[in-house]
Amino acid sequence: MKNNLTIFGRMMVLAVKSGYKNANELSKHLGYKSPEKLYRLERDETAKPSVDILVDFANKFENANMNWILTGLGSEYKADIFPDADEDITDLIKRVPFYNINLYETNTDHSILMEDKPEYFVNYRPFNDCTAYLPVYGDSMYPKYASGDIIAVKEVKNMDIIQWGEAYMIMTNEEANHLKGIKILHEHPNKDKIILRSSNPNYKGDTIINKKDIVSLYIIKGKITRNMI
Repeated sequence: MKNNLTIFGRMMVLAVKSGYKNANELSKHLGYKSPEKLYRLERDETAKPSVDILVDFANKFENANMNWILTGLGSEYKADIFPDADEDITDLIKRVPFYNINLYETNTDHSILMEDKPEYFVNYRPFNDCTAYLPVYGDSMYPKYASGDIIAVKEVKNMDIIQWGEAYMIMTNEEANHLKGIKILHEHPNKDKIILRSSNPNYKGDTIINKKDIVSLYIIKGKITRNMI
């Protein structure tokens, strides 16, 4: 049966049973320098632990049944895992990383950009299939995307399948002057080239690049505001 504790509440149940009496003691056991991230979960019953915290907890409490931690279903420990406790688990643990970086100031033109440590993870179902969340800088895409907006991007694996007229985050190589940023992609008469265009009418003129010079490409699936995170 399901209990009414929060995810963090269930984490504390097992922590207390293991001798860690409060969030401060649990935080030290998990190796955190400050207990603030656990205090936040303790204060706000609507807050959910990030994937980092859940992974750290699972590593420290190896016998914990994480199905029970996430859903409240089944038994507290692995020895008695409830057979039907995996419903909706994907929704609870699937989170997309948020990187607080200015794309224009990065020194890389590769997708290893996404291998940097994220600031936090976002669980917002409409965009849970995305690769990352990133902040928007500059006004070249205004009013479609304004500075301060947060965009959800999904990596494009097949460069031959492009949705013309849609906005993409693009990163190029030296041959294209390491151009990077957000642009609307348009089809060029030459299938080996692509037209890049800003949505801000003050940024006039198109940029034309060779498709082969694209290092990584991400379609922008949408945007969210910080109060939705």
